[in-house]
Amino acid sequence: MSNQHSILRVGLTGGIGSGKSTVANIFKVLGIPVFDADTVAKNIMNEDAGLKEKIIETFGQASYVDGQLNRKYIAGIVFNDPFKLEQLNAIVHPATIAAAESWMHQQTTPYAVKEAAVLFESGSAAGCDVIVGVFAPQALRVQRVMQRDNVSRQEVLTRISRQIDDDIKKLLCDFVLINDEQQLLLPQVIALHEKLIQLSKTAAHE
Repeated sequence: MSNQHSILRVGLTGGIGSGKSTVANIFKVLGIPVFDADTVAKNIMNEDAGLKEKIIETFGQASYVDGQLNRKYIAGIVFNDPFKLEQLNAIVHPATIAAAESWMHQQTTPYAVKEAAVLFESGSAAGCDVIVGVFAPQALRVQRVMQRDNVSRQEVLTRISRQIDDDIKKLLCDFVLINDEQQLLLPQVIALHEKLIQLSKTAAHE
């Protein structure tokens, strides 16, 4: 906790199809600002001239079409080559982490949330005081993503295999929310909201 800024920094993560965005939306309804790292990363890739140059150097001219990131082209490369994915992350993550840092300093609520699918993988968990993970059974996650993105089961399983295993992720989280369609999600988030407000008060007095 830096002395000049006592806001509690909450990291929110969850594998593809876990319901992380749903939880982020509940936080927003509760009046808590949410930094969407994935959207910001996409914006940075389109707007930061230096970063665009690095992406073109690494992945070729086809990376951009009419000045906009050619997502399909990039995804086709990085989803099939872990090394290329690491290269892309090394270019994009530092800029996204810096943007989140600057955003956090502007918030005035007791706590603020940074939502990122790859919170641990990108190294951005280090800047958080508390980590919240959203979890759902794999079969349910696969079904949700197949419907949402209109992709094959195999494609979803490949994407899941690139994220940290859920059992390991749970151990790294301070709080766990279960979105399995058996337990209601809203009461879990509201209870967590109360806890985080209490934590932010404690932290402010440290």
